Amino acid sequence: MDELKVFTGNAHPVLAQAVVDYLGIPLGKCEVFQFSNENTFVRILENVRQRDVFIIQPFCSPVNNNLVELLIMIDAFKRASAGRITAVVPYYGYGRTDKKDQPRVPITARLVADLLTVSGANRLLTVDLHAAQIQGFFNIPVDELTALYLLANYFKSKSLEDPVVVATDIGITKRARDLAAKLNAPLAIMEKRRIGNVDKTETLNVIGEVKGKVAVTVDDEIDTAGSLVNVVSTLLEQGVKEIYSCCTHPVFSGAAIQRIAECPVKEVVVTDTIPVNGRKKLEKITVLPIAPLLGEAIHRIHTGLSVGAMFEQQ
Repeated sequence: MDELKVFTGNAHPVLAQAVVDYLGIPLGKCEVFQFSNENTFVRILENVRQRDVFIIQPFCSPVNNNLVELLIMIDAFKRASAGRITAVVPYYGYGRTDKKDQPRVPITARLVADLLTVSGANRLLTVDLHAAQIQGFFNIPVDELTALYLLANYFKSKSLEDPVVVATDIGITKRARDLAAKLNAPLAIMEKRRIGNVDKTETLNVIGEVKGKVAVTVDDEIDTAGSLVNVVSTLLEQGVKEIYSCCTHPVFSGAAIQRIAECPVKEVVVTDTIPVNGRKKLEKITVLPIAPLLGEAIHRIHTGLSVGAMFEQQ
């Protein structure tokens, strides 16, 4: 393999530019657009033969367009004889459909893994998958980064008084426990139940002591913010003084921004794995840059260094 090349589709060009700025290289040149019949067209505008190619494309809104864009880009690079193709997917959409939890439903996270592999990707680089077992859906190497250290360092700098870390559900408990350890804070867990296939949850109970403390809620993503509103409401009923919230992926779909604006949460801390722009910008939403993390991982993959070592000293 020869020179390092980084390209992007239309999902998050600002993030791609920040990554190449970190690496000190120019962004690769290509055309990616839709014809009037909605067919996606890709043309690579430079030589990539035997190059080490990284394509940055989160599966954010419009999810299906961005997914298909990435698949077609991978195919284009494969046919242009790229030496190795790494799909850099900071936000892995469809990650919540990772098991058959009802009769006659798909496992779409596995289907997307198969699509990426068949299209010609040689490896995947991603951030905070919804479920760790998604790595096992791939027959190619998967590097999963975590934004936990970014979030932990941010809250450390705030020197919160008497904090408690709150896992928003049972599934996020391990990540919340790791954050609690880094903040030297106790852990509490929200017990909740999802109602059918609609974006509604019913919060049932708080496991742990939260009264009189400053709560930091943890989740992998905030989608419609319905869960966040329920969690904040329940914590206030339990006597929490102040509530901060953090997640890796700011999906912010539907009425999420309105709910966050009206919710008594003091601050929502996210990363920019997904664009946070336009109407999604609120004073109480803090966006931490993920580009240095992705840039360092890309550098290490390209040069054959350990990606895991990035987190050993933190």
